[in-house]
Amino acid sequence: MSTQASVSIFMGSKSDLPIVQAAADTLKEFNISFNMYILSAHRTPEEVVKKIKESESNGVKVFIAAAGMAAHLAGAIAAQTSKPVLGIPLAGGDLGGMDALLATVQMPKGVPVATFAIGKSGAINAAIFAAQILGTHDEDIGNQLSAYKTKMHDDVLSANESIQ
Repeated sequence: MSTQASVSIFMGSKSDLPIVQAAADTLKEFNISFNMYILSAHRTPEEVVKKIKESESNGVKVFIAAAGMAAHLAGAIAAQTSKPVLGIPLAGGDLGGMDALLATVQMPKGVPVATFAIGKSGAINAAIFAAQILGTHDEDIGNQLSAYKTKMHDDVLSANESIQ
C-alpha cells in the first residue's frame, strides 16, 4: 500500500494470500497503511531479516505474519524485532492448521507472538488487534475502532429485533 506503512504483513507463500487479504482489507477499513511481503522463514531467511529491518527503519509499528504447517515465520520475525508480532496460523497440511497453531503459539520465553485463530477469522482479528495497538497513540484509529464496535453492537440488536 504505502512505503510509510504502520504495519508490515508477511506471508510464507503466495497460496496464503486469499486468507491474508482479509487482514489487508480490514486494515484498509481503518485507513491503516501497510506493506505486504511473500517471504519464507525457511526458504528466504536473509530476506525476511532485511525486510524486518527495512520496515522498522521506515516506521512500522506492528508486524503480522501468516504461515501454515511448521509456521516459523512469526517466531522468526519476533526474534528480530521488539515490535509487536501478530501470528496467523494457516491450514496447509494434513493437520488442518493445528500444526501451525501450535508452532505459532508455543514460543520460548522472551520471544512473544500474539497468536490468533486459524484462517480468515484470525486474519481479521490480527488486523483489528493491530488497529487497537496503533489506536492507543492515534485518536483517529481509536475513534474508528469505537465506531466499528458500535456497529457490531447495533447489527446484533437489529438482527434480534428482526425476529421479535
